[in-house]
Amino acid sequence: MEIRQVRCFLAVAELRHFGHAAEKLHIVQPAVSQQIRRLERELGVDLFHRTTRIVELTPAGKTFLPHAQGILDAVDNATQAIRHIETSGLTLRVGTSSGLGDLLRQSLDELARHSPDLTVELVRVPEQQRLRQLVQGKLSAAIVRTANDPLPDDIERVPIFTEALVAAMPASLTRPRRRTVRLDELATMPVRLPERDESPVLVDALVVAHQSIGRTIQRTAAGTDEDMLALIGTARLPSWTVFYPNKAALLARQSPHEVAFRRIVAPSVKVTTFVAVQKESTQAQMLAMALRNVLDASNPPPATTSVLERTASRAARLTGHDTRPPGPAASS
Repeated sequence: MEIRQVRCFLAVAELRHFGHAAEKLHIVQPAVSQQIRRLERELGVDLFHRTTRIVELTPAGKTFLPHAQGILDAVDNATQAIRHIETSGLTLRVGTSSGLGDLLRQSLDELARHSPDLTVELVRVPEQQRLRQLVQGKLSAAIVRTANDPLPDDIERVPIFTEALVAAMPASLTRPRRRTVRLDELATMPVRLPERDESPVLVDALVVAHQSIGRTIQRTAAGTDEDMLALIGTARLPSWTVFYPNKAALLARQSPHEVAFRRIVAPSVKVTTFVAVQKESTQAQMLAMALRNVLDASNPPPATTSVLERTASRAARLTGHDTRPPGPAASS
C-alpha cells in the first residue's frame, strides 16, 4: 500500500467524484482511477460503488475510511516531527504585527549578535492566527496585543511596552500647538473603526475608554488609511480614527494638512504589546530579552525588571550561558 493510493482514496471519499479529486490533488483523473484500482486489488475488495452519476463508498470503503485517515495523519505527523528536528535551534519563526517601528529590527540585530547562526523568519498574519500557530508549534514566538486570551501552560506572555493611542481628527477642531485631545472632545464625533473581529484589542480599548467617561462610542465605516484620512480632512460630517503611535508618526508626514494627529488623554487610551513565547524555546526566550534590552537601553522600565530577570535566568539555564542583559557600563 502506497501513501499516494491512500491520498487518492481519501480525496474521492470526500468529494464523491473522481474528477474533482484529481483537481484537488493536482493530477489527472486517470491517475486517480489507477491508484484506486491498485488499492482495491491489494485489499481484495471494492471501495466504491461507481455509476455514471454517483460515486459512493461500499461497506468495505466505509470501514477502511477512518484507518486511511489515521495512516495519512501518522505520515504527516512524522514528517512534521522530522522537519522540526532538522530546523530546531536553527530557525526562529516569529509572528509579527504592524506598529513596532524600529524596535523589531533593532531587537533582531541584537539577537544576531548573540546567535549569528540563527535564522529568523517573520510571519505576518492576523493576531488570532498568530496565537493559534504559536499553540500549534508552527511559531516559536508571536508579537500580540491581546492580554486576556487563555494560553497553554507551555506558552508565556511577556509584556514589552505600553503605548497611548493617537487620534487622527479634523485639524479645524484643534489648535496647531496642541499635542493632545480629550476623549470627551472626540466622543461627540463618530469614529472610523474596523469590525471587532479584525482588531478586537483596538476596538475594546476605545469602547472601555468611552464607558469610563459615561459615553457610548459612535462608529462609522472605516476603510484604508488613505481613504479615512481623506474623509476626515474633507467630509462635512466630522469624524476621527485612531492609530498606534509609530503608525501615526508615519502617516502624519504624509497626510493632508486638514488632518491633525493628537494623543488621546483624559483618559488616555493605552494598549500593551506582548511577546508570547514557547517557554522551552531558547531562541524565543532570547528574542524576548532582546526586545526588552532595546527598550531598556533608552528608557528602563522598573516594573518589568523581574520579568526580564526571570527570562534571562531561564535562557541561561537552557543554554548554559549567561544571557542576562548587560549593565550600564556594558550597554553604554
